[in-house]
Amino acid sequence: MSAQLTDPITLAGRHAPSRVLLGPHPTNLGAGRALSPRHVAYYERRARGGAGIVVTEVASVHASDWPYERAPLASDCVAGWRDVVDACRPHGTLVLAGLGHTGLQGSSAYSQAVLWGPSGIADVISREMPMQMEQAEIDGLVDGFRAGAAAAAAADVDGVELDVGPRALLRQFLSNLTNVRDDAYGTDPLRLLREVLTAVRAELGPGRILSLRLSCDEETSWAGITPSIAAGHARDLADALDLLVVVRGGPLSPNAYRPDFHRPPAFGTELCRGIRTAVAGAVPVVLQGSVVDPADARRALDDGVADVVEMTRAQIADPDLVVKIRRGAVPRPCVLCNQTCQVLDPRNPVVTCVGNPTAGHETVDPEETLDPTEDAAVVAGTALVVGGGPAGLEAARVLALRGRRVTVAEASTRLGGMVRDAVGAPHLRALTDWLENECRGLGVEFRLGTTVSEAELDAAERDGVTVILATGSTPRPLPFPVVGRVRCLGAADLQDGDVPAEGPHVVFDPVGGPVGVAVAEWLAARGRDVSIVTQDSVAGSRLGLTGDLADANTRLQRAGVTRHLDSRIVSIDGDGMRLRNRYTAEESVVPCAVLIDCSHRLPEDTLGATRPDAVRAGDCVAPRTLLEAVREGRTEALAATAHRRSEFDHHPFTLVTER
Repeated sequence: MSAQLTDPITLAGRHAPSRVLLGPHPTNLGAGRALSPRHVAYYERRARGGAGIVVTEVASVHASDWPYERAPLASDCVAGWRDVVDACRPHGTLVLAGLGHTGLQGSSAYSQAVLWGPSGIADVISREMPMQMEQAEIDGLVDGFRAGAAAAAAADVDGVELDVGPRALLRQFLSNLTNVRDDAYGTDPLRLLREVLTAVRAELGPGRILSLRLSCDEETSWAGITPSIAAGHARDLADALDLLVVVRGGPLSPNAYRPDFHRPPAFGTELCRGIRTAVAGAVPVVLQGSVVDPADARRALDDGVADVVEMTRAQIADPDLVVKIRRGAVPRPCVLCNQTCQVLDPRNPVVTCVGNPTAGHETVDPEETLDPTEDAAVVAGTALVVGGGPAGLEAARVLALRGRRVTVAEASTRLGGMVRDAVGAPHLRALTDWLENECRGLGVEFRLGTTVSEAELDAAERDGVTVILATGSTPRPLPFPVVGRVRCLGAADLQDGDVPAEGPHVVFDPVGGPVGVAVAEWLAARGRDVSIVTQDSVAGSRLGLTGDLADANTRLQRAGVTRHLDSRIVSIDGDGMRLRNRYTAEESVVPCAVLIDCSHRLPEDTLGATRPDAVRAGDCVAPRTLLEAVREGRTEALAATAHRRSEFDHHPFTLVTER
């Protein structure tokens, strides 16, 4: 009988309570270059939720490596690692310290020092040229890994994980894309990694876990690490390891490691199967790669693909993932949007999740549920939520969890708001479906097709009913004249079963987010002649934050979508759509039978307009993203049910003061 996700596994004599791993990932939770109390709370929450193994985010083993502003430095992490261990060990979770160096794929912005690399080959993303490491730098790197392992052992971690993944200097030595040396470190690409493993094992001893995160496919057809080459690496290294995490990606495939929903879930299955076959049981193997569905994870164990499954984003979305699997409950879904869990961008955002805004903010938000023995009368009562979109559903769910009897009044006949009907984004509906099902399970009453009047709100407020307005948004007027028989629609007007009429379709996208690209793809897939207009120099400019920018433009090109870049729409009339280049002011006219407006909408706040003190959440405050809708729904519900002022300080700058 195959192992279950909730079964324990023993590694180097240490017992993990489940076979679910939380992998290392940047969080921006650091204090300087050290792990902070926010890290501790973040990891403890996942340990409490049943994670078998937690790998802390990769700490640089040498001061020459400073890949992003709050990247941990191993020598500064001893106290933080110790605190993480102390917080996670009561739950039985094993803690591994992530150790690495990003080499030529790092950044010199913070260190103000030259990047290190195996050879003088510039990074394809930053175009920065590294110095070729000589023996002194190589020795310094090996000593850095040795010292990092010693520091981690001093903090009493259960082991370390060495990063040989898509951005790692150790991987750069393994690949002929980045290593063209003619010395022993070039003729034997594994030499440096062997030296590091030997040094680290000497510090850890046999009683701590030595894990390796190994890129096994750089996804380049002409050179680099291929699955067959990686199988040889894995065989050669297996006896030195206690755990092997199979990943993919390299300098020319940065999106291969943690892609969004455009790549199928559990995409690493066959790669992992091949590596596990190659090591022939010499080391337990971990499947990584968009595994967010417990069914996919169970199948990987049942089919002998892996011994452990990494479910990092799934545990960001729901820290109680393993506990819920044990209970037979349905975890909050990860929708693989990458909108807020990918934090390597100039804004320095804190890691979080569009469906679980408390992720990364565990020291700020109170728990969703309350101790029923502690002043339960404070939260007893009724609540009315006006609007059944993401903000309203999350508000209703939290209110019900905290003891309120909740009614949701929704003007339409369906719940989920714009997310429910968004074309090109069916993955997002999994979240609103989950919210609806959770609300129903908690006894929330839904009144669909119901418009709440001013008089009803007055009566509710007189009766002491908690009222939260989540009435959504409304289309804004087009910022240019439209004359003639052109059909003008908003992105929210498109329905899966109702494709607009024949003729040239123009997608107006002044935002540059995922909506415009998704609409253009959806129309093209249904045989329409599609073009997209944006003032930016690339379509979907904001998709760089999710890692989908290059892939999105590739998909548009393959779908035959015409891109009108650096352009503004001046007017639409019988002659067509008149565009003006924002740099040259040159004008052109393109055919347009149907215009789809993907611009920002306006708040629908009719009920709140006469109530300056009304509690509002989501798009009726200001139309933004799914994250803001869910976060504000949760925030207002928590504030309405707080026992004490200290339990929830409803202040927009709470996070800043914590830094």
